[in-house]
Amino acid sequence: MNPSTWLSLVFVSHALARESAWNGKTPFGSDAPKVFLPFYVPPGARSHDSSSPLIQYRGLWSQSYSSSYIGATSRWTDEPGARVSLPFVGTGIEWFGSQDRTHGIAVVFIDGQQVDAIDAWSYIPRTQQRLFCKYDLPYGKHLFEIEHTGRGAEGVAIPITDINAMIVTKGHDYGSSLSAPTGLDDDTQDDDTQDDDGSQWSVVQRGSTGVAAMQLVIISPSHALIIDKVEHNPISIDGHPAWGALYNLDTQAVMPLRIQSNSFCAGGTFLSNGTLINVGGNPVIEDFTSPADFGHLDGLQAVRLFHPCSSSDVSRCYMYENHARIRMASPRWYNTAIRLSDGSAMIIGGSKKGGWINNATVNNPTVEYWPPKSIHGSNGLPIHLPFLVDSLNANLFPIAFTLPDGKVFMAANRDAMIYDWKTNTEQRLPRIPNGVRVTYPMTGVGLLLPLSPGNYTPEILICGGSAIDDTTPGYEISSQDPASNQCSRITLTEAGIAVGWEVERLPEPRHMPDAVLLPTGQVFIVNGAKSGISGYGNVKDQVGVSNADSPNLTPVLYTPDAPPGQRFSTVGMKPNLIPRMYHSVATLTPAADILVAGSNPNLDRSEVKYGTEYRVERFQPPYMAAERPIITQLPHNIYYAQPFEIDVTIPSGVNATEPTIKVALMDLGFVTHAVHANSRLVYLTVSSFRNGESMILVGPPDGSIYPPGPGWIFLVVDGVPSQGRMVMVGDGQGPPVDESAWEK
Repeated sequence: MNPSTWLSLVFVSHALARESAWNGKTPFGSDAPKVFLPFYVPPGARSHDSSSPLIQYRGLWSQSYSSSYIGATSRWTDEPGARVSLPFVGTGIEWFGSQDRTHGIAVVFIDGQQVDAIDAWSYIPRTQQRLFCKYDLPYGKHLFEIEHTGRGAEGVAIPITDINAMIVTKGHDYGSSLSAPTGLDDDTQDDDTQDDDGSQWSVVQRGSTGVAAMQLVIISPSHALIIDKVEHNPISIDGHPAWGALYNLDTQAVMPLRIQSNSFCAGGTFLSNGTLINVGGNPVIEDFTSPADFGHLDGLQAVRLFHPCSSSDVSRCYMYENHARIRMASPRWYNTAIRLSDGSAMIIGGSKKGGWINNATVNNPTVEYWPPKSIHGSNGLPIHLPFLVDSLNANLFPIAFTLPDGKVFMAANRDAMIYDWKTNTEQRLPRIPNGVRVTYPMTGVGLLLPLSPGNYTPEILICGGSAIDDTTPGYEISSQDPASNQCSRITLTEAGIAVGWEVERLPEPRHMPDAVLLPTGQVFIVNGAKSGISGYGNVKDQVGVSNADSPNLTPVLYTPDAPPGQRFSTVGMKPNLIPRMYHSVATLTPAADILVAGSNPNLDRSEVKYGTEYRVERFQPPYMAAERPIITQLPHNIYYAQPFEIDVTIPSGVNATEPTIKVALMDLGFVTHAVHANSRLVYLTVSSFRNGESMILVGPPDGSIYPPGPGWIFLVVDGVPSQGRMVMVGDGQGPPVDESAWEK
């Protein structure tokens, strides 16, 4: 079956007999076209069919009966102005109804304000269709209303509107200041006034992601790419739920993406030409919620390509897959992908099949390259790494960064090393102290701290994780086992390695955290839990099915160049309004604030504690309220060790001749499972500053300091950054292709 055929696969019954779904096979019968019925009630949500006494009708409504309707009933009207309403308490609402050539336009209201107009006309008759949904309401009481307009498509004499069912996403009241309803504004904001010292952060809630945000990467000034596993997400494409979407950072609009294979727990990185590769995933799952019925492919060896798409119009952006010709050499679940100094990708580790804690029978202790490299006698095939054997069992999603000398730092479990991929040699580093494990499922977060001109000395920071023994069976691990508050920091010089890891302490323990570099050089630490372990459905004392509990709602700011003991601060911090547990993400945006999304410790979409979370939060540092510098013009490409000019506007009140100025070149990273692959901040050399209006900068020395590919430039004046401007570092050409390796 060719790739285009896969795009036509649609929903079939879970009761169909299935064959093994492996290496691109799909269950028997899943290629038989049927209408996908998007009606799905997540555990913990509440469904009201059209005859529910809580749904109130005004005007003339008639009732129809059919086994094709939810609850076998449907209410419809052709009377202009007829209304239906449902008061509810929660965070979201869905309306299901029918579509055909007799249906017309209805207007949707929430809390008295119009939010949408829905035209249910369709050439093809369909029942149980999701006609409207909204998932980002503040927790509290709301009123949902639909009014039939009496208008319809040309030729429809008396159009109708019908109500088949409504689903209330109940959500949870976590006691935050944003729990009170504030109407329909997508930007729900804390109204605390700013502190006199200017240290006050704010949190705003902006839109929803449409698919659960398991993987996140900024692809352009206007959009983020979000990827999930195969499940019952609320937005659909090609007759099945979508598991990829483009989220507009400015308008919060969401466009579903066509993805063929199961991208559950994939890795990703940009290449030197700006193409994003998304690699690995999970096979077709045949049990429980039967996502196999969605007609997807096995994703374990998948290579998905997303070519550069920087326009604000994303209607032509797409994910390319060709499983017959483009795939990895080996299956990988929970792998990490990083960009190397030549612009290619190194794909590291993982498991040969889905599971939980890794073990020797399924471990994939290798690296491979994209495009493939025929080095060290590999003929383009995977290269064995003893490190990934010695670091069993908790070694999935290794922490890895390209170092300023072109080598690669890796950490997995309690172990760390420097890998010289050009000579295939490992330099083992001191173990992470105190028995703390830092990779899945004892997940911590790692960063390469900012690199500055001069010696570009690399330092690694790893925070959080767990000291749970990775040989302990799941039935002996509890969601109440404490997380670690340890941060470990090492300088990767000969002297620094001899000293070993410096231990610091987070204000609170944190497992599954995200750590985001800010243009100022500080680190914003957010998300995660105070107890338990990553994953779902594996341990005792589960919360819902979450393996973790006690969400850590208070972000922390880490200042790397402050004296030891003074680096952590929570001054002015606003808490998460939403618990962000397993499958949460956070990233810096081009606006220089922090986007936080996701949380889904569940097999499928769920509303139990802790449920599937679609709401987006933006954490805004104090500098967002200040007058900010502006980069008015810069080149499209910047070249290594070459000068280039940017035009700037310096804020009023700043001494234009003697401000403190830094220019940050940043890779915002590919984020999933607390892995911030490729996250990077390199401060550029400022060679001259002309009249406060233009600057001459020098590009990074080489591809080891900043690997060739896309980046973002932020101008930081007296601690206040500009908005980021996208650039291409290097010539924008693709990575070298080894034809002999490719042929293998």
